[in-house]
Amino acid sequence: MQSPAAAGALRLTQSPAAAFEPKTPPLSTPWTDQVSTVNPLPEYPRPQLTRPDWQSLNGIWQFSGAADLDTPPVNTALGEEVLVPYPIESALSGIMRRQDYSYYRRSFTVPTGWSGRNVQLNFGAVDWQSKVWVNGTLLGTHEGGYDKFSYDITAALRPGANELIVGVWDPTDSQDIPVGKQRLGRGGIWYTPYSGIWQTVWLEPTHAARITRLDTTPNVSAGGLDLVVQAANAGGLPVTAQVLAGGTVVGTATGTVGSSFRIPVPDARLWSPDDPFLYGLKVTLAGGDVVGGYFGMRSLGKAMLGGVLRPTLNGKFAYQLGTLDQGYWPDGISTAPTDAALRFDLEQQKALGFTMVRKHIKVESDRWFYWADRLGLMVWQDMPALASGREPSAAGRQRFERELKEMIDEHKGITSIVQWVPFNEGWGEYDAGRIADTVQAWDPTRLVNHNSGSNCCDSDPDPGNGDVIDDHMYVGPGITRAPSATRIAVNGEYGGLGLRVPGHEWPTAGKFAYEWLPDSTALTDRYVQITGKLVDLINGNGLSGSVYTEPTDVEEELNGFFTYDRRIRKMDFARVREVHLRVLGAANGTTLPTNRLASLRVTTPGYTDRYLRHRDGLARTDVITTGSSATDRQDATFFVRPGLANAACYSFESRNFPGRYLRHREFRVYNEANTGGSFAADATFCARPGLSGGGTSLEASNMAGHYLRHRNAEVWIDRDTGGSFIDDATWAVSAPLWRSGAGLSVGQKRSFRVTTAGYDNRYLRHRDGLARTDVITTGSPGSDRSDATFTVRAGFADTSCYSLESVNFPGQFLRHAGYRLQRSADDNTALFHQDATFCAQPPLNGGAGNVSLESLNYPGYHWRHYAEAVYIAVHGGGNTWDSPGNYAADATWHDADPLG
Repeated sequence: MQSPAAAGALRLTQSPAAAFEPKTPPLSTPWTDQVSTVNPLPEYPRPQLTRPDWQSLNGIWQFSGAADLDTPPVNTALGEEVLVPYPIESALSGIMRRQDYSYYRRSFTVPTGWSGRNVQLNFGAVDWQSKVWVNGTLLGTHEGGYDKFSYDITAALRPGANELIVGVWDPTDSQDIPVGKQRLGRGGIWYTPYSGIWQTVWLEPTHAARITRLDTTPNVSAGGLDLVVQAANAGGLPVTAQVLAGGTVVGTATGTVGSSFRIPVPDARLWSPDDPFLYGLKVTLAGGDVVGGYFGMRSLGKAMLGGVLRPTLNGKFAYQLGTLDQGYWPDGISTAPTDAALRFDLEQQKALGFTMVRKHIKVESDRWFYWADRLGLMVWQDMPALASGREPSAAGRQRFERELKEMIDEHKGITSIVQWVPFNEGWGEYDAGRIADTVQAWDPTRLVNHNSGSNCCDSDPDPGNGDVIDDHMYVGPGITRAPSATRIAVNGEYGGLGLRVPGHEWPTAGKFAYEWLPDSTALTDRYVQITGKLVDLINGNGLSGSVYTEPTDVEEELNGFFTYDRRIRKMDFARVREVHLRVLGAANGTTLPTNRLASLRVTTPGYTDRYLRHRDGLARTDVITTGSSATDRQDATFFVRPGLANAACYSFESRNFPGRYLRHREFRVYNEANTGGSFAADATFCARPGLSGGGTSLEASNMAGHYLRHRNAEVWIDRDTGGSFIDDATWAVSAPLWRSGAGLSVGQKRSFRVTTAGYDNRYLRHRDGLARTDVITTGSPGSDRSDATFTVRAGFADTSCYSLESVNFPGQFLRHAGYRLQRSADDNTALFHQDATFCAQPPLNGGAGNVSLESLNYPGYHWRHYAEAVYIAVHGGGNTWDSPGNYAADATWHDADPLG
């Protein structure tokens, strides 16, 4: 008997030709040269259903193209050699070309120690249709490019060497089959197709009555694992299952094949990204078959937490911070060169602080899911799409649904999968509502996202089925729809920030990104800036998950944290992880946006339209909307400051009464100026995970166990008195009801003077459409003075901010484009309205009458003059105009009387 690890090293009876070498890929990865031509991918391929004896058939096979699959080359040598299991289009395969039809051929010998047992021939995946012959006997035809299949080849075997032939037909997108991103006409967001055998091929001996699958469902509330044992030639046979923790049996139960039974798992250690603990599983079938497996104990669901519907993991809100993982490689295309490479991608994403991976319209090998389970990354599993741009045929729909069902059945036992995604952006979509309902019926334990990106596609009527509202927004992030009573809200794709790295790019034209950055520093700055917006979206818009495009570059797409060859880190990973931890902290309620404006919304069911505000000094809650008066919205907006008594906690300064803070006194909460004594401690609150399971609870820094809570519209410091306390003491720290921390006079003409020493006789003006600064006085020509004068309007995209209309070009406004401030006509698009909206903030460099103007859609970016030109700049960013230098002074303007 051999262990799976030892068996992977078996020498095959098919000796490799000495002359065989893989071809040179367009880009090599660190693992390209580690690929064995004798025994590639030697790891045991099926971690959730293990047996001790097995034999890999990976390695060098004979190969040829063909005209059809009707004339298998029985007893006929083929003229080429291919390295299995790399797809034929890949360099590692040694073929590196496409074939509609092809044949693979090799010989094998069954080990003598397997005598008396049945022999199974297992395929991890073959794209798309395959026929298999052993010793000239046709075993069957299989269709489906992403699922496993097996044949019992016992009856076809003969002593000594046996001939194995696999014929493949792969039409890719010329037929209606699930193809994901494969295209014959590749380029841009469509990638090189892959054909034929692309996952491990292997033999194993079994009893005639054998276990074929373990369907595991952790049942945390019942304290056990619900198990259905699927088996062949074993109807009604009894089975015994044991759960192991660290090799020790902790639970045992007996059931029958095909029926659910429960194994107790006492005091279960729950699986999560923070603690991805896996239990072992041993199942014995009457008659002798014994298999091993594993599972994690965890519960999935959705619940109304903090007044917002959230996805739950083990009963708690777990923000799903993920990447759009395509699973492509420059040397192996669909197949990672080695298991270490497969693990690397997931390890790096986990190290960056991600908690989730969206496996984008591709299904990976069992070992990929094993690493996701073991490393602790939640998975959204997409169904590979039918080709986009055409109505699916009846045959295509049948194939899609058959392969969808197979994908779900084969992966029911994967701990890390938390969501099924049947459709993406309407590609090949049909009957989305029915498909969502069908998937929920097949697997009621996970959430179903009926169409990721359904905000983007004319073909999708958004039927409201499933559990998820999923918007895509590039560059984003953002969502266009709020969570409902039945569906959580996520941003299923955002980002796509690009950086070119010569020498590490796919050698074709048409490089693609949604936004280009000039260098690593600028790319990191922009990533941190846009990802930081998730904090406000989580608290203010009910966002529960986000997916960044993408972990690595893929062919022409240059949007990755890594280059396509995995050799170059394109961002500062420490800063990336830092912003991720801030986002996750915001989601669990412990991190608030320091020195930023925020509002505190009530989360008690039935009162979630109320906000904490001060009125006549007393804090209370009132219903406030974006349509409420400016005074009411400002009263309900606070600067979140480091705690006056403890910088690790927080104090809340009034937006419209600077220097006054929320403080508790005699258990009531007031808005007051610092009166000394215990004021600093009374005005300091420590952020805790929301007592109700979502949002934030604010504990008094000097009264442990006492929290900010509302009661009958009043606001108190109170301890848990039961009843609705945990809801009343949980707040959503949301986007500010009033986004400007300083004011401009709407409807009035104003000019903006530079405050940097030595340049304070210059004014912001437009000339030839571009904003710049020039020396302008009351004696300057009228046209110059008019160019430097603007009418303050309520902000297009947010009325608590401002848009600046040119006095001498009515209907044209200051907006940013390519970081340059310029004058443009209103084209009535959402992008223009966002680019032309600026929030007035307290001056970065101080001074009476001064103001800093912050971009609405690029938070942290301010108007800044640099070498006479005016940009939106971020302190210390990667562009020359972002240089620290005199940033605070350069980004501070005097709100001056109009020149024209």
